[in-house]
Amino acid sequence: MSHRVVITDSSYPDASFEREELAAVDATVETIDANTPAEVIDRAAGADALLNQETELSAAVFEALDDLAVVGRYGVGLDNVDLDSAAAHDVDVVNVPSYCEEEVATHALALLLACVRRIPRYDRQVKAGGWDWKAGRPIRRLSRKTLGFVAFGRIAQRFAALLDGFGMECIAHDPYQSASAFEAHGVEPVSFDALVERSDVVSIHTPLTEETRDLFDAAVFRRMDDEAVLINVARGEIVDTDALATALRTGAIAGAGLDVLPTEPPTESPLFDRDDVVLSPHTAWYSEDSMEELRRTVARDVARALEGEPPENRVVG
Repeated sequence: MSHRVVITDSSYPDASFEREELAAVDATVETIDANTPAEVIDRAAGADALLNQETELSAAVFEALDDLAVVGRYGVGLDNVDLDSAAAHDVDVVNVPSYCEEEVATHALALLLACVRRIPRYDRQVKAGGWDWKAGRPIRRLSRKTLGFVAFGRIAQRFAALLDGFGMECIAHDPYQSASAFEAHGVEPVSFDALVERSDVVSIHTPLTEETRDLFDAAVFRRMDDEAVLINVARGEIVDTDALATALRTGAIAGAGLDVLPTEPPTESPLFDRDDVVLSPHTAWYSEDSMEELRRTVARDVARALEGEPPENRVVG
């Protein structure tokens, strides 16, 4: 029996990895580049499976696509998929919970170093004809700094391992993590209040939930050290960027390195013109290796579901 698999949206160069994996279950793969639920409904009618990146899969999608058996989400997050509706319509939902820990941890470290050593500021100054080491003052030794992890899952633990050679003190707030995980990495568990007040660098790794949305707001920035740096490689909505811009402008904190923003891609932001902010386009996950692993993993799990086998990374079903 042939299966029809539709890629709703994708920023990848082709669908070759998906076709290779799904050929084993006699599935055809097509990409429709839909931007809205209505476009998914109109162009994916009759699909047995959807592979999805960013397009919203609302309740209307699950109500309209009667043949749908499984949705595969490229990545970890599932905030664009109506999971309750998927469950109500007996549709499996799978994701890829582990594929880019090394890349995200490395990117977080790169943002940390760029911010703490003021690399963008020096770069712009030199290219403009300057040559003044004082332009980045004040800079402190990393070995005298405390880094606070907001959540201490796989990526944060990988980041902690990368920091071993820098001599930093590491603390973390994660009420859902085991004591053994903190102990294994030499990280002290603390309350969120203590983390905010003690950290010279705050690195965000928590999922986006109603509890964490706008977690970093004006009140939190006022409590941070005025030489503190904020790193976010999690979700943009966790940080109130207007409040962050105000905190930077008033000197409440010293800098920020952000791989994610509340609206992606952004059309404007009060952070764009600041040389104390380093921005990257939600690319922390990326290497050629992680991209292939991501695409093959989700395609294999969709293939399992289409053949009636239990998916390895089932979230709903």
